[in-house]
Amino acid sequence: MSRSVGVVIPAYHPDVDRLERYVDALRETVAPETIRVELDAPGPGVLDRIDALPVTVGESPSRRGKGAAITAGFEALSTDVVAFADADGSTPATSVADVIRPVATGETDLAAGSRRHPDATVESHQTVARRYLGDGFAWLARRLLDVHLYDYQCGAKALTREAWTRIRPHLHEPGFAWDIELLAVADAVDCRIAEVPVVWEDRPESTVSPVGTTLRLARGLLVARHRARLLRNDRLHEMLDRSRDSAPALVDRDHR
Repeated sequence: MSRSVGVVIPAYHPDVDRLERYVDALRETVAPETIRVELDAPGPGVLDRIDALPVTVGESPSRRGKGAAITAGFEALSTDVVAFADADGSTPATSVADVIRPVATGETDLAAGSRRHPDATVESHQTVARRYLGDGFAWLARRLLDVHLYDYQCGAKALTREAWTRIRPHLHEPGFAWDIELLAVADAVDCRIAEVPVVWEDRPESTVSPVGTTLRLARGLLVARHRARLLRNDRLHEMLDRSRDSAPALVDRDHR
């Protein structure tokens, strides 16, 4: 029996024309049961234009953050496989299909797209500063986390509904560090993780601030490591956690 697939696209100040082309490409290449756009803080007329696309829309009047938006989207889906892809289309639809395939066929529980994999194809590069920051972060993540990948932040991942059910109670990060937490927690709850090389094209007009985001990611990396070690019943991290006030998981918060 084939598995149904749902794709979430988190969108903040999206280029609607580009998003429309991306949705069409995903429908043609991936053929998901549902594409859901999680739209944060839309400008005038943007919601109406996206509502006209062949998608379902979850809308927030304020910026929730990438992690909170994807979490809300996954919670709204009822498909066997849940996936997400960034709205700027840096990962083309054919590569999103490559990421989804091993999950849909049961080969793995979670597949992470990878721009830094030796077999990946980078069609246009980031600026030197962004590339060094990204490479440095990936190097650090490989040394701090138990899951060792070339790339933790590529904007395309897919996982089974069963894996999402195991992971979802342990996700707290609302922003860009959500990807790191997702992978760290998935590894800690013994999900099978595969890294899939993708074709990737940098979008220089991205709303992401490279330096500020990298600093937030570094903090998120340490928190993700801590949460994963707690799930593994690490005594040191259990002691460190006793004095912390634990915020509710994303699935227990209201982000609307």
